[in-house]
Amino acid sequence: MNSRQIFLVGFFLLFLTTLAMAETPREIVQKADQLWHGKSSYSVGSMTVINPNWRRKISMKAWMLEPDYALILITAPARDKGIVTLKRKNEIWNWIPSIQRVIKIPPSMMLQPWMGSDFTNDDLVRESSMVNDYTQSLSGEEKIGGRLCYRIKLTPKPEAGVVWGKVIVWISKVGYLELKAEFFDEEGTLVKTMLASRVRKMGGRTIPTHLEMIPQNKPGHKTVLDYQKLKFNIKIRPSFFSVQNMKRVR
Repeated sequence: MNSRQIFLVGFFLLFLTTLAMAETPREIVQKADQLWHGKSSYSVGSMTVINPNWRRKISMKAWMLEPDYALILITAPARDKGIVTLKRKNEIWNWIPSIQRVIKIPPSMMLQPWMGSDFTNDDLVRESSMVNDYTQSLSGEEKIGGRLCYRIKLTPKPEAGVVWGKVIVWISKVGYLELKAEFFDEEGTLVKTMLASRVRKMGGRTIPTHLEMIPQNKPGHKTVLDYQKLKFNIKIRPSFFSVQNMKRVR
């Protein structure tokens, strides 16, 4: 093989590599979303609500059947044990065992805190979709936690019933890890920031297992979400996610 042939082969391989790397912002966001959620999942974790004067820890289990179904069960502390949040498509309910009542959550309350935390109802049950409800555009690159990331702006589609005016996400180039997200209201004001860390293998996937949600206008406040167990693509049917099952799930 002469030098001209070697050059042509090298150029062709570089061209193929460039094509393979030319992902759209939507494809990057979709890969990050699929990595974290899968078709279905089961998780065990804890949520710690922190402010300057006190902290409160909640243990929970969660079952997901993407994208329409989610059920979250509080397992501790004793005063909250048995509380359940259920999502079925566009409808959300809470089961409160202390008063033996099922309460339906209206769309207007999707931005309300979940269990007194800095996570909203929308955060926990993922009422909106980063892939389908937003238009994605690349706005640069930046290192987060030592990992080079795409910085992608998510702009709501006109027909999407989302709660945020804009979201900016940082997704690592290697592994498609969502390591940071900033949430803005309709006026463009930053409301809160999510940071993800402690990347390790869980459920056969390498993912961040420690999330911090930090409100912009509450100094010293944050909510920490830690995962102890994650299983993906479990066998679970839509019938599991019923109002009746909220009262008996364990």
